[in-house]
Amino acid sequence: MFSDCPEARSRQDERAMAYTAEKAFNLIEAAHKRGRLAHAFLITGDPGSGKSELATKVINLINPPAESGGMNLFGEPEEVETPKLEELEGDLVRIVRPKSKSRRIVVDDIRGLEKSFYVASATGKWKVGVIEHADRMGVGAENAFLKTLEEPPSDCLLLLLSDAPELLLPTILSRCVRLPLMASVGGRLVSESQQELLASLAGLARQGMGKIAHALTLRAEFSALLARRRAEITKINDLALKEETSKYKNTTDGEWLKRREDFYKGHTESEYLGERDRLLEVLIAWLGDVVRQKCSVERLDFPSEKETTAMVAAGNDLSELLQRMDALENLRANLETNVQEQLALEVAFLKAFA
Repeated sequence: MFSDCPEARSRQDERAMAYTAEKAFNLIEAAHKRGRLAHAFLITGDPGSGKSELATKVINLINPPAESGGMNLFGEPEEVETPKLEELEGDLVRIVRPKSKSRRIVVDDIRGLEKSFYVASATGKWKVGVIEHADRMGVGAENAFLKTLEEPPSDCLLLLLSDAPELLLPTILSRCVRLPLMASVGGRLVSESQQELLASLAGLARQGMGKIAHALTLRAEFSALLARRRAEITKINDLALKEETSKYKNTTDGEWLKRREDFYKGHTESEYLGERDRLLEVLIAWLGDVVRQKCSVERLDFPSEKETTAMVAAGNDLSELLQRMDALENLRANLETNVQEQLALEVAFLKAFA
């Protein structure tokens, strides 16, 4: 499954062509002014890249809020605070999020969204559907959503937000205008597991990079983190399968349930591989910050780790640091093949950190 859609390569390509949130908005604004606004946008990026904020600006662009017209005590126009995305939800804006225990978007959520598009609205107003964590749609929800994508009602806009677009069906990807966002100037927001990995890297830096024992310790911590995330992903998908089985076991045959079981096994593997890629990207970005520190570049992916990466930069030659980064890039490429995961990790970590 993963080899048919090598997400590591696609993620790297997206990062290369990523926009700032401001640039992405300018592109949408220009299309709107020309009357050439697409009916569906897939806004992607790491947490903190501004996906929700961009969606909010787009909604306010096509459905401008009423001007307050008020003045402050100094006779100056009163500044109107930009609302948060959830505050825009109402008759014109429908927001779909994962709600079930399995943290999935189910088919009823999508059908509710589609139904709202056919309710009459005021002249000149757009109906907007926002799907947060769109990659959490189950197969039934994705198939229902495809119908809306293929035959969109007029004056309706769909905004899909995702930090794992590789989990969406190719048919959905092909029908959306993709807008990958780069990390904000303040650096990346990191998940709990990514923060743990940064703590492990800080420990390596304090102990001293360049020793076999320290590199193997980091590899062991990375592997343990992967194992825990696999278990968490498996638990969520097992729960989703259990919910479906309980709901449909008396109305479907055993073959259908077997196909659903196979689907969730495949989805678990896809999610795990995506998580592995994101954790590997943290390693590469962290070493990238070390190289930037060596070259006196101010913008960092992890500003909170500035002292740590500066310490590593001071103790290593630039050519050596670039070779270490190459080892991680080679690891990313090798993991797209049928290489044995733990062996590939051990070899790469020795080259990158010993």
